[in-house]
Formats: sequence, structure tokens, C-alpha cells
Amino acid sequence: MQQNEKKIVIILPAYNAAKTLLRTLEEIPPEYQKHIILVDDASKDNTVEVAKQAGLIVFVHPQNRGYGGNQKTCYREALALGADIIVMLHPDHQYDATVIPHMVRPLLDNEADAVFGSRMLGGRPLEGGMPWWKYVANVLLTAAANLVFKRYLTEIHSGFRAYSRRYIQTLRLEENSDDFVFDTEIIAQGMCCNLTFQEVPIVTRYFPEASSINFRRSVIYGFGILGVLFKFWLHHSSIHRFQQFEPKSTGDKI
Repeated sequence: MQQNEKKIVIILPAYNAAKTLLRTLEEIPPEYQKHIILVDDASKDNTVEVAKQAGLIVFVHPQNRGYGGNQKTCYREALALGADIIVMLHPDHQYDATVIPHMVRPLLDNEADAVFGSRMLGGRPLEGGMPWWKYVANVLLTAAANLVFKRYLTEIHSGFRAYSRRYIQTLRLEENSDDFVFDTEIIAQGMCCNLTFQEVPIVTRYFPEASSINFRRSVIYGFGILGVLFKFWLHHSSIHRFQQFEPKSTGDKI
């Protein structure tokens, strides 16, 4: 398959994103607007109506399944649509969607299986409005992950990512959490399966309509990350094996 024949699907895991969705879509370069999937996680606003009026492919969870549960549906439907590359973008306008061409380039060139946007490479995360305590936690938890994974990333917490079809099809995503720690589990699984990663610089915006978990949820999320890293270490050291970190067999479904 030639590079220009690869189908790029953008997925938007949405919850109460009606106020920011159109602003997010306006920043997506026109050539990447062909295939956009929005999965609504039982929003309490009119996210679904706005998304349908914008011409997106929309799926709705009748009950809230959580951020990880939303992503599972996103990836499943993107694969069903025939995606070769899947870009995850939050529809809260926190991330600059104009970076998408840089995100997908390493995947088009077969130089990586996953590409993560990194606020640390982008520089000035605090100037973008990131709370100082989130910045400190981000740096410390990423450092801990690098020690455990024995591979270097500048950030493991970004919600702006691109994956190859191979990456998503290799992992046992349904065994991951339905909560925010899903984002770390999908990295740990890729590390266990010897998949490859690259990063690109991004900047973020923090404003009232942008989704962001509070301090209490952030603490819970931080301990969840440490739990995933501990499980990874046990698995990688063959002290205790977890099926979650094993590649899927041919007959498994996402």
C-alpha cells in the first residue's frame, strides 16, 4: 500500500464537548477531515447534535463508560472503518489539531508504531496554563515510567496520539481499565510487545471549557499509573505474567 492510500481516521472521545467541538474541528487540516469518528460517552449537553450537524460519524454510549471505555469504542469503530492510522484528539480544543500532519508522518513512513504529542518537547507547558502541580507530577511519573520501561519518552500523559493499525490490533485493549489509567496501560502494552514510539512537540491550552481532572482525581490517577508500572515490572521480569500485556492471538477480537 502506498503512503497516500493509507486511510487516516481521527477519533474524538467526547463528553460534554458541545461548546468546544466546532473549534476543534476548525483546526483539523482539510485533508484530514474525511474520516472523523466521535464517540459520545452519555454527555449531558448537545454534543451528539453538534457532531451530527458537522457531518461526523457518531456513536453514542447510552450510559457513561469512562474515558478508557470511550477509547475502546473509538478504536474498535476506527478499525471497522478500515483505518490504517488512528489519530486520537480530544474534542475540548485543548490540543492544537494543526499538528496532525506531523503526528502521522512517522507512521506513514513506517518509522514508528505510535506517535505521541509531548508538551515537554513543545516547551513552556506552564505558560500554556498547566497547573504547577500537574507539571511536577507529569515529570516525576514520566521519569518513573522511563526507569521501568527502560526506554525514553518525554511525556506519557498526553491525550493527543496517533497509532498504526498494527499497534491497536496487537494489544488486548478490552482488558484495560475504563478509566483514565487506560492511557498508561496502552503504552505499557506497546512496550511489552516491542512496538516503537516517536514524539512530536505540541502545546496545550487550559481554559474553563477544556476537560481536566481535579486534584483528587489526579492523585488517584497518579497511583493508578504506579500500579500499572508495578504490574509491567512484574510481567517483564517474569515474576508474574499478566495476559493483559501479552500480544493478542490471531483469533482474538479488539
